[in-house]
Amino acid sequence: MSRRIMSVLALLAGNAIGLLLAAFLLDGFRIAPLSLIIVVVVFTLVQMVAEPLIAKLSEQNIPALKGGIALVVTFVGLLATDLITAGLTIGGIANLLAATLLVWLGALIAAVVLPIYVFKELRAPKAK
Repeated sequence: MSRRIMSVLALLAGNAIGLLLAAFLLDGFRIAPLSLIIVVVVFTLVQMVAEPLIAKLSEQNIPALKGGIALVVTFVGLLATDLITAGLTIGGIANLLAATLLVWLGALIAAVVLPIYVFKELRAPKAK
C-alpha cells in the first residue's frame, strides 16, 4: 500500500476516533450510525480544503492564529459538516466548542498512536 493511501487512511481513522469521542462524551452531539462514514469523509474533506486557506489567511492577516490553526480548522470542519450532512447533530454552541477540542485531541492522539501500532510504514522518513 502506498504511503499516500496510508496517510489518508490514518487521517480518516484519526478523525473518526475524534468524532466518536465527541459523540460519546457530549450530550446532544450525535452521529447517525448509518451516516458515520459519510460524516467522517465529509469532515476530512472539509479539513483538507480549509486548512491551506485558513493557514494562508492567518499568515497574512492574523499571525497570532498560526499556533491554533488545527483548532480553527476542526471548528470550521465541524460546522461545515453539520451544515452539509444530515448525519451529524452538534447540539449548540457549547457542544461545538467542546467538540472542537475533543475531535482535535482525539485526532491528535490517533495521529501519534496509529503510526506506531497500525501504519508502521508512516514512521519511516519519506523517500526523496
